[in-house]
Amino acid sequence: MSRRWPAPQLSQSTEKMIAIASTAMEVWAIVVAAGSGTRFGRLKQLDPLGPKRVLDWSVDAMPSPQRTIIVVPADQIETINLPDHTVVAGGATRSASVRAGLAALPSSASHVLIHDGARPLVSPAVIARVVQAMKTADGVIPVIPVTDTLRHHDGSPVDRSELVAVQTPQGFSVSILQTAHASGNDATDDAGLVTAAGGVVVHVEGDPANIKVTVPSDLLVAEALLRERD
Repeated sequence: MSRRWPAPQLSQSTEKMIAIASTAMEVWAIVVAAGSGTRFGRLKQLDPLGPKRVLDWSVDAMPSPQRTIIVVPADQIETINLPDHTVVAGGATRSASVRAGLAALPSSASHVLIHDGARPLVSPAVIARVVQAMKTADGVIPVIPVTDTLRHHDGSPVDRSELVAVQTPQGFSVSILQTAHASGNDATDDAGLVTAAGGVVVHVEGDPANIKVTVPSDLLVAEALLRERD
C-alpha cells in the first residue's frame, strides 16, 4: 500500500494573513543549504524524506518559488536539480552563504526570509507569523520554550524560563540585514548579527515540529511528524 506524504497547505486564513502582512513589501526567501554535513556524515539536505529530499520540503514551504534563492555547496550547483529556482554557490561558513544569497536578491526586494535547508517541516502558520511581524521590526525570529534541564559548565543550574530555542525562517528588512553582514563577521544565525549591529529583533511563536535535521535519527522523527499530517 502506498503512503501519502501530505505537503503543508496554506489555509485561507493563513493566506489572508500573509497577503495583508505583505502589503507594500516585496518578500523574498533564501534557503541556506550549503553545509558540508560533517555531523550527519553526508549532505543531509539531499537525503530522502518520503517522496522528496529534505531540501525539497524546505524549499517548497517558502511562500513563492519565483522569489526563492537556494544556496548550495559549490560542487553541487550543477547537479542539485532545482528547476524554476535561482541557485547560487555558498561559502565556507553559514554567514558567507547567506551573503551569497543576499547578493542574488533583486534591488526591488524589501524583506527576506532566511531559512535552514535542513528544516523541512516548517508550517505555513509559522511563516505567516514571521511575515506579519516583519512590517514593524528590523528582524523577526520564531522561538519555542526550552524544555530540557540545563546547567553551566561549572555545574550551576540555568533558569530555563529565561531562555528560548530559536528556529527559522528568520525575517528581516533587506537593508538592515545587508548592513549587518557588511562587517563580514560570522554568527550561528542572522539575528545575532542584526542585534550586534543595533537592530531590533522580535520573537514570534515557533513550532516544536519545526525540527532541524542534524543527525540521521532526526530523519526518523521527521518521517513520523510527516505521517501525523495525514
